[in-house]
Amino acid sequence: MAAEAEVLDELHRLRARVPQLTGALAASVDGLVLAQDTPGVEPEGLAALTAAALGVALRMADATGRGDFRELLLHGEHGYLATYAAGPSAVLTLLAGDRANVGRLHLEGRRSGTRIAELVEAAVESRPAPAARAPAKPTAPRTRTARVARTTTTEPTGKTR
Repeated sequence: MAAEAEVLDELHRLRARVPQLTGALAASVDGLVLAQDTPGVEPEGLAALTAAALGVALRMADATGRGDFRELLLHGEHGYLATYAAGPSAVLTLLAGDRANVGRLHLEGRRSGTRIAELVEAAVESRPAPAARAPAKPTAPRTRTARVARTTTTEPTGKTR
């Protein structure tokens, strides 16, 4: 993706603004890593789990009439994991220590999610369109050719055809 370097720069700036962050990952909604800064965490696995959690969150929001997905926060014994919408095709997942200021985490996570959405959208818009293929030539429908049995008949003259 053309925006990978810019998205990674955004993740680095985010980590500089929120010192309690221990990792940041931008992923597509289907679980592919777009950019990551997650020391000590396997990014492909985290992206896949983010996509799975996103799927559950979307269903929960829909089932309860809460509208479109915005964010998801998990508080564990050793810190926080927060996932933010980054447009219709990407998500931002942040890892933070237990002493993180959750208000600041949300403020900066939402801002970065918006910025990443802009970067991803710009990359999609600037991507060249796939070359148009010529329409396929129409073909006659395939039919089964019936086998014609060749029969021999005898004419009254006694000749065989």
